[in-house]
Amino acid sequence: MKTKILAVTVVVLAVLGFAATGCSVTSHATKASTLGTVRSGDDLKKSLSASDGSTFVELETVASADWAVTRAGLINLKHPNAVAAGLTDGDEPIIIPFHVIKHPTKGTFIVDTGVETAMRTDPSKSALSGLVRSAMGMEKVKVKQSLGEWLAAGNTLDGIFLTHLHADHIMGLPDVPNSTPVYSGPGEASATGFMNIFVHGTTDREFEGKDAINEWAFQKDPTGTFDGVLDLFGDGSVWALWVPGHTPGSTAYLVNTRSGPVLLTGDACHTRWGWEHHVEPGTFTGDGPRSVISFEKLQQFVAANPAIQVRFGHQL
Repeated sequence: MKTKILAVTVVVLAVLGFAATGCSVTSHATKASTLGTVRSGDDLKKSLSASDGSTFVELETVASADWAVTRAGLINLKHPNAVAAGLTDGDEPIIIPFHVIKHPTKGTFIVDTGVETAMRTDPSKSALSGLVRSAMGMEKVKVKQSLGEWLAAGNTLDGIFLTHLHADHIMGLPDVPNSTPVYSGPGEASATGFMNIFVHGTTDREFEGKDAINEWAFQKDPTGTFDGVLDLFGDGSVWALWVPGHTPGSTAYLVNTRSGPVLLTGDACHTRWGWEHHVEPGTFTGDGPRSVISFEKLQQFVAANPAIQVRFGHQL
């Protein structure tokens, strides 16, 4: 009996310790990325012009699944614009997408991962724990095309660019060959927080067997356009933009296509309504004040360059 009491005490103390200090998002290994060249906001702006010599890429957005989540998490309902519009909480229809980038010489890459095939065939066998599936309301997910099904259709994959490490953005990873390099923003894997107690194991399973996560080597953007700017292939075709707030390493991507530049905001802005009414994300965001700064930088950048098309974290 004393042994049992001691074991329970140890578990309780461990949980209390995690609750006090939080734990990391994942214990998966990370390393500094060698992909990407540090640039400035001015360099980014120049790439938007067809005359600057940038290489153009193809971009396709795949709605991997339909979903619905609480609107208060997606949009700050306390914002004056939301209050004036009479916006209330309730289920907001969204999608879980992945974006396919086809570069003429570098290969095919995706931004975020959609959902894994097990979410259609048997969710209990997915990397998501039962607790996480329940907390996320995954019973509302309607799979349209898993990442595994997309790959089985003959598509190849040379790398994955993540906007951040929340479960709904990495759910397709188990379908990906383990040799495929994965990239994310700095500090994503090591960020600590109370909620990570519940998702840490799930995140580790998503990355099981994969090589170390390549963390973007951002440096301070001297122009202040964004916190950091990287020209991923060195030819002005695809850019990583550091927009911390939703998570510490949140990254948006700017893709120069033949039909014009496209901004993939990730969860720096979840919805079209939030973007069009200048209302930042809600309670799903880790650092609200920092999120507002990044959201406003994205809005200012697009306002100054209106040719940019915008695709949001969970709506088109």
